[in-house]
Amino acid sequence: MTEQSMHLRETVRRRYAAAAIQVTEGGSACCGPAAIEIDDTFGSALYADGERDALPAEAVAASLGCGNPTAVADLNEGDRVLDLGSGGGIDVLLSARRVGPTGKAYGLDMTEEMLALALANQKKAGAANVEFLKGTIEAIPLPAETIDVVISNCVINLSTDKQSVFAETYRVLVPGGRIGISDVVADDTLTPVQRAERGDYVGCIAGALSFTEYRVGLEAAGFTDIEITPTHPVADGMHSAIVRATKPQTVHPGRQGGATDPVECCGVTACCTPGEQATAPSVTAVEAKSAAGCGCEA
Repeated sequence: MTEQSMHLRETVRRRYAAAAIQVTEGGSACCGPAAIEIDDTFGSALYADGERDALPAEAVAASLGCGNPTAVADLNEGDRVLDLGSGGGIDVLLSARRVGPTGKAYGLDMTEEMLALALANQKKAGAANVEFLKGTIEAIPLPAETIDVVISNCVINLSTDKQSVFAETYRVLVPGGRIGISDVVADDTLTPVQRAERGDYVGCIAGALSFTEYRVGLEAAGFTDIEITPTHPVADGMHSAIVRATKPQTVHPGRQGGATDPVECCGVTACCTPGEQATAPSVTAVEAKSAAGCGCEA
């Protein structure tokens, strides 16, 4: 990790640590802790009244996301769910209710203060099928093929190594597993500099991928059935979006470093043949395979 990436990660950590402390120790409203003030495009207002009312007030107050991934993730009884960047636990607790006692909801966060808040909220909610983990979304501390659904709420855009996030998400999902993510996505016409002009990194704007970049990154990791649907604007040319994708039931061997697949590998058709081409027109075949760590790069 570069020095700049380490600095950005620490900046993000400090911001979310301060948010957790604000909810835990800060001011309160008449009926509980005051929600962290952002604007109407982020936070607890994006959840239905019934969802908010069923959770501890502190979990609702600590919501900093740009959407409601549990509303779009197609969770079923018995599913094992992982929330990347789980914060105060609102999406984990909602997921736990939907998957029931035969399922399980994991929350992953790198911030001690947020994890402490989440654990307190779990206790208040009496959620037995919940586990919170400390770690980063670029190196998920779970074994391969142990998760049915991965969700995330406006967190992947904060990562300085999004391709590792996509690869790790793919790794922990079972074949046929799926993602239901809310994230900030930029118009393809906006340059990184223009995205930064619209908001800082921890404000979920500067680090956002474009629609094409997001799709290419997911394809390079091996995902299929990719849908990226904008829901509401968060800045000029920047959108909160729902991202859905699936890990194929049958994984091409080349994606895991084994024998090559002559049809498709790491977002490349006709892999390792003279006719190979990237499935996304904006990158070369070499770039697609290199980004995914494909086993047939040579």
